[in-house]
Amino acid sequence: MSVLMKSPRVLALANQKGGVGKTTTAINLGTALAAIGESVLIVDLDPQGNASTGLGIERKARKRSTYDVLVGESTIEEVVVETAVPRLWVAPSTLDLLGVELEIAGTADRAFRLRKAIAACAGSTDPAVPRFTYVLVDCPPSLNLLTINAMTASHSVLVPLQCEFFALEGLSQLLSTVEQVRGSLNPELTIHGIVLTMYDARNNLSGQVVADVRQHMGETVYETIIPRNVRVSEAPSYGKPALLYDLKCTGSQAYLRLASEIIQRERRLRSAAAA
Repeated sequence: MSVLMKSPRVLALANQKGGVGKTTTAINLGTALAAIGESVLIVDLDPQGNASTGLGIERKARKRSTYDVLVGESTIEEVVVETAVPRLWVAPSTLDLLGVELEIAGTADRAFRLRKAIAACAGSTDPAVPRFTYVLVDCPPSLNLLTINAMTASHSVLVPLQCEFFALEGLSQLLSTVEQVRGSLNPELTIHGIVLTMYDARNNLSGQVVADVRQHMGETVYETIIPRNVRVSEAPSYGKPALLYDLKCTGSQAYLRLASEIIQRERRLRSAAAA
């Protein structure tokens, strides 16, 4: 049995383009999964630490971070902190991550640091360690060693894609990276799905982008589309997921639907793997 099969379901949220709603999706998808009964860990691998901030973890409170995990100075269970959302934890990020590539680049297991850490956490016999059912890894907006660590540790990649003119630009590079990781580091890695974000129903371009992406990527694209929503944009400044800030807003409701769709897709994937 592989290391990944002993672990919770691990999804890397990746897109080398910034501003596509990746961190917003990590925060709110994690919250939505927790709201429907899953135990979720968000691993913040972005040196900017926006997922940590958006979940209310102040920078001065981040005594240990994912940097310490990757350099081998802390375990995940020593780093994770509880959030205001029941059943949702976060392994926070600090700016120290900016230098982690230089520190681990010369090591033989440089691409497997996160995978080993998640496996060790999943295999812990300490009853105080949460039993995560999902781990969401928020990647930086680049295809660097941090993103490679995330993909090597993950079962699947979830790709947030903004409904804008250049939506498909760069997607081929991301898919190529996934293929490379699958071929050399993690043969179990798949594309879980593409989620279209920042959809504006008033803009004809958004509708055209949706049609184009569905034409090119087919069933890989989730049915759920995340709309552009002011309440979702405001929530991080209050250190809250949108579902806590305004449960009834269109953005929050969309993330609940996405969580349900992801669980349904997971069931299909597991059934297919067992067949």
